[in-house]
Amino acid sequence: MILRASSPVSIICPSSGSSSPASADGRRFSSMASFLRGPKVVRSAPRAMAAAGGERTKALTGVLFEPFEEVLRELALVPNSPDISLSRQKYVDACEVAINEQINVEYNVSYVYHALFAYFDRDNVALKGMAKFFKESSEEERDHAEKLIKYQNKRGGRVKLLPIVSPLTEFNHEDKGDALYAMELTLSLERLVNEKLLHLHSVAEQNNDPQMTEFIEREFLEEQVEAIKKIAEYVSQLRRVGKGHGVWHFDRMLLHEGDNGVA
Repeated sequence: MILRASSPVSIICPSSGSSSPASADGRRFSSMASFLRGPKVVRSAPRAMAAAGGERTKALTGVLFEPFEEVLRELALVPNSPDISLSRQKYVDACEVAINEQINVEYNVSYVYHALFAYFDRDNVALKGMAKFFKESSEEERDHAEKLIKYQNKRGGRVKLLPIVSPLTEFNHEDKGDALYAMELTLSLERLVNEKLLHLHSVAEQNNDPQMTEFIEREFLEEQVEAIKKIAEYVSQLRRVGKGHGVWHFDRMLLHEGDNGVA
């Protein structure tokens, strides 16, 4: 059998009336070329959509976002009373109460540190490094309380300041001396604050509040662990030096801590 090649013209542009095998091959080639090129994209003119109540369009993904219908539910939840927060959302009463309790913890600890600052700043005690350390510690705890106050307001809660316990005014200890006793007291307070922060974090978790848990982790928990480690080292150093001349050297270290890169 002799196979006769079809002309290029008949393959590319076959005549409509031809019924020869070459014409059939040309039609198949043309159909394959059309398939590889893909369907023609017909661009329609953009249609104007009304802000609300307009014609619905079917989403290609099967997910239809209708903001003007969904926002009606949120709009109904916006309070009209001037005494109610407008920003409060998914912030339960238990979290609000726990934040207020932690504010009270921070202020109480700050008050104790301020009393320690006043004690070591006396002329008959005169440990300036200890006084400086406790003054800075008191200010730091007060800053923590203010952070919690701002967060409470941000979430739409109401700040309720609770009573503060009057601290001690004398911190001398017959066996340990005032410096070691004060630093051990500080370590106990920092460990207590850490326990309270962990409880605050658990309240946020139990009430499915990821924003509150992230806030506590970012602003408090890591810093608290570092503070406990630092003060534990101070306790160990003061236990080594005893009540004598070594306390003065330890006090000088605290006084110049942070100067010229001294840690």
